[in-house]
Amino acid sequence: MIEDKNQQRTKLSDLGEFGLIDHLTKNFKVKQKSTVKSIGDDAAVLNFENKKIVVTTDLLVEGVHFDLSYMPLKHLGYKAVIVNLSDVYAMNAKATQITVSIAVSNRFPLEALEDLYAGIETAANIYDIDVVGGDTTSSTKGLLISVTAIGEVETDDVVYRSGAKPNDLLVVTGDLGAAYMGLQILEREKEVYKVNPNNQPDLEPYSYIIERQLKPEARKDIIKLFKDLEVKPSSMIDVSDGLSSEIIHICKQSKVGCDLYEEKIPLDPQVISTCEEFNIDSTTVALNGGEDYELLFTISQDDYPKIKANPNLSVIGYVKEEKEGVHLVTRADTRIPIKAQGWKNFND
Repeated sequence: MIEDKNQQRTKLSDLGEFGLIDHLTKNFKVKQKSTVKSIGDDAAVLNFENKKIVVTTDLLVEGVHFDLSYMPLKHLGYKAVIVNLSDVYAMNAKATQITVSIAVSNRFPLEALEDLYAGIETAANIYDIDVVGGDTTSSTKGLLISVTAIGEVETDDVVYRSGAKPNDLLVVTGDLGAAYMGLQILEREKEVYKVNPNNQPDLEPYSYIIERQLKPEARKDIIKLFKDLEVKPSSMIDVSDGLSSEIIHICKQSKVGCDLYEEKIPLDPQVISTCEEFNIDSTTVALNGGEDYELLFTISQDDYPKIKANPNLSVIGYVKEEKEGVHLVTRADTRIPIKAQGWKNFND
């Protein structure tokens, strides 16, 4: 990593701002027909013809959103892109372009930023998006990354958080809680390393949950699945802040209530075993952990036969009238009000 004393270290000042941008973006190729002009002018030029455009942006700050003591820079670049693409897919849209801006301190050599941009390039290739612009500037401390993602969607296909209706089914992709438990493992091993730097952790038993934390994926495949199955969700959101927060967002925006069934929440066996190891309740982790980047959506019951056999999808709840409130129905058949206790950007 960047602290390896044997690595070549090229000062960023040796290139200057424009030289740095040219160097870091030289391998980006244009793939989308909506990209008319990419990097190299005062602004990008995009042409989406008659489609709706969706735009989303996220800011990742060192020491707040990531820890470089265990987050490789290549993984960080990849994750910074995925975080934004997930929001585009949550609108039932196709992601097409991103811009990437960074603020970086002089403790980072050029080779570190090459690793960061290698991760960005990998994500762009896998998800078939164009990097069409951005900015670089200096930071007095640490690293900041801002990614803006742009996507396209037919007017009739766009899905908001506000369309859920009573009697709809609540559905989630994949499984939940893995990213949070991966973070717990990494934080634990970091503390062990502080005490004994010669200790080499055995992370093999936790490979799945660590990957969900360090290298998450966005559910582009689900947007294609909707088209193939001829299903249009009535509402949708990505699970970035924890299942409880996202359910509340949908219910608040749609003016509905909801019952979430604890026994239906999808959990990977590695999440369950690691929760037992940490003596943490797995349902609490799924509700409040965050960073899963799965899609949470509602569908009409008429569409249930189309999705019921799909292993990627789990029906986990039932939409009710607003006056019924938002509740977790436990395995013991007790109804507990759901409160949002997931990731908070601003803590007292």
